[in-house]
Amino acid sequence: MSEKILVIGELQQGNLRKVSYETIAAAKQLDGDAEIIALVMGDSDLQTPANEMIQHGADRAITVAHTNLSNYTSEGYGQVMMEVMQEENPSAIIMGHTSIGKDVTPKIASRLELGLISDAVAIGKEDGQVVFTRPIYSGKAFEKKIIKDEGVLFATIRPNNISAIERDTSRTGDIMAKEVDVKDLRTIVKEVIRKKTEGVDLSEAKIVIAGGRGVKSAEGFKALYELAELLGGAVGASRGACDADYCDYSLQIGQTGKVVTPDLYIAVGISGAIQHMAGMSNSKVIVAINSDAEANIFNMADYGIVGDLFEVLPLLIKEIKLEGSLVS
Repeated sequence: MSEKILVIGELQQGNLRKVSYETIAAAKQLDGDAEIIALVMGDSDLQTPANEMIQHGADRAITVAHTNLSNYTSEGYGQVMMEVMQEENPSAIIMGHTSIGKDVTPKIASRLELGLISDAVAIGKEDGQVVFTRPIYSGKAFEKKIIKDEGVLFATIRPNNISAIERDTSRTGDIMAKEVDVKDLRTIVKEVIRKKTEGVDLSEAKIVIAGGRGVKSAEGFKALYELAELLGGAVGASRGACDADYCDYSLQIGQTGKVVTPDLYIAVGISGAIQHMAGMSNSKVIVAINSDAEANIFNMADYGIVGDLFEVLPLLIKEIKLEGSLVS
């Protein structure tokens, strides 16, 4: 293996985010013959996530544990990534287009004077050249970035777009614990207070149930949570619902919120403002439930139900429960 590709594993409350495995699949698409090296950073107990990266396709892993890595800072992560990159000299670096990826990668790219392809949803090749596909204009169009120059490729990939390689628990590889003196940080995060719903991570969920102003209250969101739990999905919201205090802003989907690309997106009581559409337009299947037959959401929906959501949702939940009981 002559080339090396460095992929960054991202921990969330001690567990690897799903996009970490997707970076490995992206690296395989970039160069199937390259050696894939996974980097995992944290303050302790990194052997398990490093092994999981290998089981999902990485050839070997590097772990860096330090007390200054207990919570993310761009300086701390940047110091580790820079040192590992200089030592390994990879031909490409791939990281998830998460809040951390969006923050740290531009700084490293600038320092190393590298180009950066951000928010890629697909990787391919045309005439022997690497092609990245990424959305532009709030998801209304896509552009292809063709890499012509020789040098290190640096890219972030949008979660839930490149399928991870199936886990092989029998797969093994070398795990090296590397020491990096993470120091001189101008910012240290003492404590992180998380304000989000339990369960599936919204940005990586395969199924999203999103509510809008039509849900009318925080009480109205309870049916969405029940449906999401039955389907193994996550709950999201439009900005209007968040502004109205029906739910927390951590659930907001849209141009100024999270971007999601689930297999199934169920829009409940959402009219379909362009700002909201920018955050969910690339969902594979969109189902809309709205009492207004002229609502803009129906122009994008694959399936639509014109009706009172307070009548439709209980029927849907009842049917799913019935199907589940019949299967069990």
